[in-house]
Amino acid sequence: MRIAIDVMGGDHAPDAILKGALDALDVIGPADELVLVGQPAVIEDVLRERRIVDSRVVVEPASEIIGMGDKAAQAVRGKPESSIVKMALLGSRKAQRPVDVCLSAGNTGACVAAAIMHMKRMPGVHRPGIAVTIPALVGPVVLCDAGANPEPLPSHLWQYGVMASTYAQHVLGIATPRVAVMNIGSEEGKGSDLVRSAHDLLKQTPGINYIGNVEGRDLFDGAADVVITDGFVGNTLLKMAEGLAASLLKAIAHEVAAADPELILQLEPVIRRIYKKNDYHEYGGAPLLGVNGAFMIAHGSSEARTIRAAIRNSRDFVATGVNEAIRRRIAEIEGLTPSPTEEHA
Repeated sequence: MRIAIDVMGGDHAPDAILKGALDALDVIGPADELVLVGQPAVIEDVLRERRIVDSRVVVEPASEIIGMGDKAAQAVRGKPESSIVKMALLGSRKAQRPVDVCLSAGNTGACVAAAIMHMKRMPGVHRPGIAVTIPALVGPVVLCDAGANPEPLPSHLWQYGVMASTYAQHVLGIATPRVAVMNIGSEEGKGSDLVRSAHDLLKQTPGINYIGNVEGRDLFDGAADVVITDGFVGNTLLKMAEGLAASLLKAIAHEVAAADPELILQLEPVIRRIYKKNDYHEYGGAPLLGVNGAFMIAHGSSEARTIRAAIRNSRDFVATGVNEAIRRRIAEIEGLTPSPTEEHA
């Protein structure tokens, strides 16, 4: 398997990205390749420093960098030699030696734009969405979309339900995922025109275990296995949950230490286990569902261990064949949803 990594993307790039990629050499197979996309001088300096001579490491030159604050579409068009664009081209079917999966912790909007522009969308898919797996007490929950599409149409949310449900089946092993729409209330008729229309579309879709609306507080209680929302709400919810989890664990540790310093020593292994289960660094990247190929988007503040985990998870994602399953599922029910133009008619 060939895995392309955007070395120049992310808050801690290139150092953390390179370290994580090279640390992942022990979790990939002997026939796998890590294609490091970025400025050759930077990459080769690190390879020399770490005395790494490994035929599985390939350097793909990219002279430009898309910054985290750059405007996505403009940057993708204006910086054709950037690491994100060069990587997306490697992931396209036009590449001479295509990679099996792309991975970036860089500008999310640019990643989405480059993937759509060069890898293209799957047949029948209107807009790709990012599917993030969130740890919950009773099992993982897939949240889609987590930032690719902040202003979706009802058919986009409908397709996120179809794609994320298929993802939960094939990657997480949930036989019949319960699919819900994020709303301000669980009752029928609640919410905006967008969520009400998406609700109606999902309710009418055969072969999907749609259970209706859920509220934000239900996300971690096991009320649903797949939760659908727009990219603005999804990304905000995700980052709030990350911050809240870290703050709560610190607050608990502080209060226990203040009440009984000896007790904190006994509880420390338990707190560490809980933190690890809720640490996004352990989960690595999230797939951009709906593109022709595999594109994994990692957290912008990814550290070396995040990238190492993301590479491992990227291999697993490709190995499950979930993209082909999504392609079949979309083809089966393609005629059931209105096109974006029909929705505005």
